[in-house]
Amino acid sequence: MLGVCLGLAGSIWAQVPAEQITLSWTHTIEKVRWAEDYRLLPEGFILEQARVKGSGAGMEIPADAVLIDGSWQYKPKLPVLPMLKLGRTPEAGDYQLCVSSSGMSQQCHPMSYWVGEPTTAQPSIELWGCDIK
Repeated sequence: MLGVCLGLAGSIWAQVPAEQITLSWTHTIEKVRWAEDYRLLPEGFILEQARVKGSGAGMEIPADAVLIDGSWQYKPKLPVLPMLKLGRTPEAGDYQLCVSSSGMSQQCHPMSYWVGEPTTAQPSIELWGCDIK
């Protein structure tokens, strides 16, 4: 079964069964919610859609974005991403990770649910596709 591995430098801290994920967070300065929907393939993540509640420092809304239900939505044109590398510190707060797969309803939890609270000693995390037994 395909899933998401969470860890760093190939060291697996947690595995979560998933075919699709939504990664969301609140911008530390602008306090604006950001969300990205990914489909998981054996070779990596496909970013299918992104949503942002507003613009701000480093968060310009793309010209092709459409305002739907209070969020600017758009489809980034990126190649398959073999890995997602995320900064993760106590000052910035935690990510929310929602996962879903066939026959399973979407489950959403703070990333700390799977890997513990963000720490200054470990200020980053990586996500990649992996086989879960």
